[in-house]
Amino acid sequence: MPNLAFASLLDGGWRDLAFEPFRDGVTVHWLLKGGPVEPSVALLKYQPGAGVPRHRHAGLETIVVLEGTQSDEIGDYPAGSVILNPVGTEHSVWTKDGCVVLIQWDLPVIILGETK
Repeated sequence: MPNLAFASLLDGGWRDLAFEPFRDGVTVHWLLKGGPVEPSVALLKYQPGAGVPRHRHAGLETIVVLEGTQSDEIGDYPAGSVILNPVGTEHSVWTKDGCVVLIQWDLPVIILGETK
């Protein structure tokens, strides 16, 4: 597979991309969709009040907040924030006013429970 490049993605170019349903209140645009033991990279667009239930990370998760604020039990992460969730960590994720994140998973997460 050749290298993949996405011009102007961090400058709002994501607004021109097509998103599909991912979870209730969350849509996704896959940049690289891996399998059960492969990394994935995507853009997630959260509607106001949306969240992801408590989950455990089987691999490193890297998040860059592009717009809005994403929150978890540790804090609130406004646009420009970079969040690293190492292997074995657990959290749930939500947004009060909506947000868009660039996210990379080494491996799929393991869903544990309901959102806050």
